[in-house]
Parts: sequence; C-alpha cells; structure tokens
Amino acid sequence: MKWKFYVSLAIAIAVTVTGFSASGLTYTAVGTDAVQAVYGLKEKQEGVKRVKKRMVSASSLKQVIDKSNDLELNLKQYPKVRVVATGYYAGYESTGKTPSHPQYGITYSGVKVRRGTYSTIAADLRVFPLGTVLYIPGYGYGVVADKGGAVRGNKIDLYFETKQDVYSQWGKRTVDVYVVHRGSGKFTEEMYQALYDEGVAAMARLQNES
Repeated sequence: MKWKFYVSLAIAIAVTVTGFSASGLTYTAVGTDAVQAVYGLKEKQEGVKRVKKRMVSASSLKQVIDKSNDLELNLKQYPKVRVVATGYYAGYESTGKTPSHPQYGITYSGVKVRRGTYSTIAADLRVFPLGTVLYIPGYGYGVVADKGGAVRGNKIDLYFETKQDVYSQWGKRTVDVYVVHRGSGKFTEEMYQALYDEGVAAMARLQNES
C-alpha cells in the first residue's frame, strides 16, 4: 500500500507548488517577494469560486505600487483646495444649447469641450483663472476652459461626454483638488494642443512667452 502513500504525497506537493488555496483560487507567483502580495489578491475575489491561474511577478507589482506612490508624493508639492465638484455635458440640460446651436460644445474660452488626458472643466474664474490645470482625484487632470452661472466660489464643473456619464461616473462630490498650474486668464486651442503634446510644463512656457 506504500504506492498509495507516495501518490498522496505527490498530489499534496503539486497542490502546494501551484498555489492552490482552500477557497479555490489559484495563482503562480514568480519571485519570492511576490508570494505574500499574491495571496492578498484573494480579498478582491469575494464571491468568486475560482479564477484562472495567473502569473504575477514581483517586479510588476513593485512598478504599480511605485507609480501610485510617486503620484501621491508629486501631488503633495502643489496647493490643495477643497471644492464641490459636479458634472456637466454639452447638452441642453447643462448648457441650454442644442446640437444645432453654433456654439454647441464650445467653452467660454473658445476651446471645444473634451474628455481625455486633460479634460475641459468649468470654474469660478476669480478662484481658478482660465488655463488653470487641476488634478481631481477620481477624475484626472482638468484644465479650466469654461465658466457657469451656478459655478461660484470653490465649485467646479467637470465635463463628461453624455448625461448618463455625469450620473454614473460622478454625480456630486466634495473633493480636495491640486492646483498643478495656475492659469493666466487665457486658454486657446493652441495652448490646449501644447498641453496635450508637452504636458503641464507647456503652460508655464507659454505663459512666460506671452
């Protein structure tokens, strides 16, 4: 009957090596430092009986963590302002304009509304002048290109492409935003293109040149 013992032992070893857990989750860790982080993933899989085996490297986990930490550290150097942030879109409910209006989707600055790496947002221009670049947690970078009748004081309006996006992705929140660059009161399509191509440094350069 010794062969049964050796078969059982071989199965037990195979289960241990492949990282099979009692909950049915399977992972294969690459690198000794990754093992503890890998098991931490189980908390994110509540209610899931089994997931496919995946390869997780210690180096890739470190890169993700470093990137997140770098963002937090970099933001600490900028002024932080608490605001009430709402969402808007180019449609009638938000702007009073229909798609047939010649100024539909055009901001106060003259720049067309955009949702992307640097999204166009509205603000009280006495608080955040045109061209101000903010980092809004949960939304990303926004550049002040618009104003609004109801946007007063420490309030900003974040652009979304559809009304559904406004409600499903944002709604209304009180958040701490970071003033990455304070604008000069002017923002144009040329400035937006430079911002997109070169990053925030382009805004400071253009401001100095003008």
